[in-house]
Amino acid sequence: MNVSLTKAKKKDRTWKEGLITQVRNAAEEFPSVCLFRYHNMRNELFKDLREQLKDSSRFVMGSNKVLQVALGKTPADELRTGLSQISAKLAGHVGLLFTRMAKDEVVAALEEVHEEDFARAGSAAGQEFKLAAGPLSNATGPLPHTLEPTLRKHGLPTKLNKGVVELLADHVVCRAGQTLDPNQAALLRVFGVKMATFRLTPLAWWSSDGDVFEELNEYDGNPDEDGEPDSGLMEDDAAAAAAAAAGEQQQGDDS
Repeated sequence: MNVSLTKAKKKDRTWKEGLITQVRNAAEEFPSVCLFRYHNMRNELFKDLREQLKDSSRFVMGSNKVLQVALGKTPADELRTGLSQISAKLAGHVGLLFTRMAKDEVVAALEEVHEEDFARAGSAAGQEFKLAAGPLSNATGPLPHTLEPTLRKHGLPTKLNKGVVELLADHVVCRAGQTLDPNQAALLRVFGVKMATFRLTPLAWWSSDGDVFEELNEYDGNPDEDGEPDSGLMEDDAAAAAAAAAGEQQQGDDS
């Protein structure tokens, strides 16, 4: 089914307007906001954190440019005094956490997030991983014979020898710092090698109590991380944005 360009643009505009409304409402509802950096985003783990903090906080993620508009880019147009300093740091893999929690509690909650996972294609290998010729196994034991065709598909020179998966020659799967391709990422998963860590770093803090802004950490950008959010990550924000936009429209129609 084809969607007209006009409808697509209207939907995009509605979402942006809703996101701006959501941010501005959150800034009025919550006394503090923390700007955080995410590394190697993992959708389900992040949703778990959202659930844990839902009674005291609200996460908002989306286009950094739209978030900047919502907060205000300069002291002249900032939503509340000092928020333009948060806005100025909205770049890269970042998000906003509006909260009633104390700064130390927020920092502790974010820094507690630390989960090892398999690296995705496009990210950098954290270490060299190589395999020696001979029977192949992983942490669970010898590889099942049914995996042999899959290993060959991903570039390993293998064969079946009386039901045992054997590597015909020594093979370097990846070298440290190398950008992983889909075959390498798949092989690392087969052998249980995790090279990515999902974690969150608090970058800056703003509090309405005195309109205080504080820089907590520098942005340690790493273009080789697989840090883009999964497509489903912002579903909650998109739904909230659409609802906010619809509410604004309804109020306008009723007035």
